[in-house]
Amino acid sequence: MTRAHATRVPASDDPLLACLALTLGFFLLCLWRLWLPSGPFFDEIHYLPAARELLTGFDYRNPEHPPLGKEIIAAGIALLGDDPWGWRIFSALAGALALFAGMRALWHASLSRDAVLAYGLLLASGFMLFVHAQIAMLDIFMVAFFLTALWFFAAACRAGQPVRARALLALSGIALGCAIASKWNAAPLAPLLGLGFLALRVHAVGPADLRTETDAAPVRGVGPIEAALWLGVLPLAVYATTFWPAFQVENGPFAGMDLIGAHRHMLELQQSVKQSHPYQSTWSQWVLNTRAIWYLYEVTDGAQRGVMLIGNPLTMLLGLAGVAWCALAALLQRRVDAGAVAILYAASIGFWIIAAKPIQFYYHYFLPSCFLLAGLALMIAWLKARGFGWAYWLVLAASLAVFAWFYPILSAAELSGEQAYSTWMWRGEWR
Repeated sequence: MTRAHATRVPASDDPLLACLALTLGFFLLCLWRLWLPSGPFFDEIHYLPAARELLTGFDYRNPEHPPLGKEIIAAGIALLGDDPWGWRIFSALAGALALFAGMRALWHASLSRDAVLAYGLLLASGFMLFVHAQIAMLDIFMVAFFLTALWFFAAACRAGQPVRARALLALSGIALGCAIASKWNAAPLAPLLGLGFLALRVHAVGPADLRTETDAAPVRGVGPIEAALWLGVLPLAVYATTFWPAFQVENGPFAGMDLIGAHRHMLELQQSVKQSHPYQSTWSQWVLNTRAIWYLYEVTDGAQRGVMLIGNPLTMLLGLAGVAWCALAALLQRRVDAGAVAILYAASIGFWIIAAKPIQFYYHYFLPSCFLLAGLALMIAWLKARGFGWAYWLVLAASLAVFAWFYPILSAAELSGEQAYSTWMWRGEWR
């Protein structure tokens, strides 16, 4: 596959209904115990007060992060009340959206039914998505919107009509702006969509005809200047618009500032956090899955309960082989889908390798892990197509089994006692 738009398959091969069923099942699982713990835990202690203050308009807490995620949490509180359902309902919905969008993005990129269904199961059982779909934090919204942006971009590359392609590119740009407005982690990856468009167009028509030839890959009927509008200007406009509620707060931290001044202030706040934290970690620990974070471990709601953030111990390591395979497949087989996954993973983890942010945490690996699991899905689907179906099914079954084993300490289930956590401490560094 050398063109992002060239191959079309029968509609019967599209696993849309299976994607919808898997998404619904995951969403229902996220709703179970969404009310536990009944009080704020981990970073909810920061984001819930900020959301409440947005509703009252009296203050604006947590200004170091962009506002959209907190605005969404506030919408949940306004809709369902200031209780666990109101705090976390949109996190569960965002988790479902992230799962569906990720599968649809991989479908339009690869046209591989086996890869798409494998990705859905791997992502749902990969721990990171599930844990963040049950807590009111910003990361789940950033990931959901970014995967949605990839979905619409990949769909635009498959669209046969320019009008449909333009609409999909516009939706991709809107989702991209929302991702950055939820958390800045998406910002370093945002230019990749536009750069990907440019690279595929140059590959299709050559540099000489770049400005004049529009009937070519990756999106027929759309030129690079128009693509820059949808994937560059529009996301920035959406991002800037989300700050409007914060600027309406009287005597807030942005009082007397314009948008540029507000961002200088936000950046100063981000870089001012230098005091060490017991849960801080480094990118190498994320990649090797050696550093866990206990979001919760205490007696609450009548029982000992825990929520541990770690990646699925099986697929987080197998995924490294998947990404390496994607890099080779891109070079040797000229597979655009595999190349995109490899680039997205390398860029998303590479940012944290060079980032100036002094204190980093394992949840910063959330978005890279989504690409890691996509690489694993593509690799095992490739193996299945070559007669190694046992490897495909073994990986999926094992991933689900590991998820089921760890489920009690991913979901705040009732545990047997204070030392119950030791059952799941496969590595000493997780304690």
